[in-house]
Amino acid sequence: MMKAMLLNRLTDLNQNQTPLELSQVPDPTPSAGEILLKVTACGVCHTELDEIEGRTPPPILPVVLGHQVVGRVVGSGSGAGRFNLGDRVGVAWIFSACGECQYCLSGNENLCPVFKATGRDVHGGYAEYMTAPAAFAFPVPAAFSDAEAAPLFCAGAIGYRSLRLANLQDGQNLGLTGFGASGHLVLKMVTHRYPNAKVFVFARSEKEQAFARELGAVWAGDTEDEAPEKLQSIIDTTPVWKPVVEALKNLVPGGRLVVNAIRKEEADKGYLLQLDYPTHLWMEKEIKSVANVSRRDVSEFLALAAKMGIKPDYQEYALEDANQALVELKTRKIRGAKVLRID
Repeated sequence: MMKAMLLNRLTDLNQNQTPLELSQVPDPTPSAGEILLKVTACGVCHTELDEIEGRTPPPILPVVLGHQVVGRVVGSGSGAGRFNLGDRVGVAWIFSACGECQYCLSGNENLCPVFKATGRDVHGGYAEYMTAPAAFAFPVPAAFSDAEAAPLFCAGAIGYRSLRLANLQDGQNLGLTGFGASGHLVLKMVTHRYPNAKVFVFARSEKEQAFARELGAVWAGDTEDEAPEKLQSIIDTTPVWKPVVEALKNLVPGGRLVVNAIRKEEADKGYLLQLDYPTHLWMEKEIKSVANVSRRDVSEFLALAAKMGIKPDYQEYALEDANQALVELKTRKIRGAKVLRID
């Protein structure tokens, strides 16, 4: 039997601050093509809040959340010969895809109609052990500790995909609205990859604004503020609608807003009524959403992060303290990423 933090029912974290229950469950057994991991670290992501609160609900309950997983291979099913026992590997949000549809064949497996997500459609890493398809697991670069590597598998990879979709060129201006786990890694990426680009950060919290300036942002202000310069692209990593509307006014003609969120909350949806066509949308501005990640995103980002020494700022929590980490995320007590340590 192993320890796991189980989500047994959907709930509102504003009403219930202990949505996960520490439980003893049977050890998983790897099927054909799968590896068995002894989990050592698992990142905590805002998408887990969307799962818990029902915006992207797991199809079956109870379920073990967690999709930024690092562990060591301790077993395998038949045909899973890609890794050896003891290898350190990671598992991302992309648990599997069909490999046969037009999206998979074109390299866009993140859009596969039968895409499965780790920690939602199957059990994830808030546990001592988990299984995963060997074909969808990734070697962890030696440059990173387990806790440093965990956030790279979602916050980093989805940030990398968002930056690719933003079409930023060196010397241009990039905006980041929201400055949590993914945002701070995007800023670190831009600093290394586009040394002549300028990054402007919009965040409600003065602490997040100060953290952004610490990491190299040329300007940081409130969500409603107007940046001192217009921006070629903006990446939104927030769970709400207001930053979407407010970001659009800061784009240059033909600029692009990339929305890096699997779901948006309903609380401030009425803010969309403040959209003013000439201010926010005219002059061929565009909005593009980010959906999931592909294996290419994860592999390329891990290699880039290792090469450039991009490491996340993070806070560690014991597995048993997963609820605390989730509530802090919900209440915006954020500085970098949050990582569960599984002893």
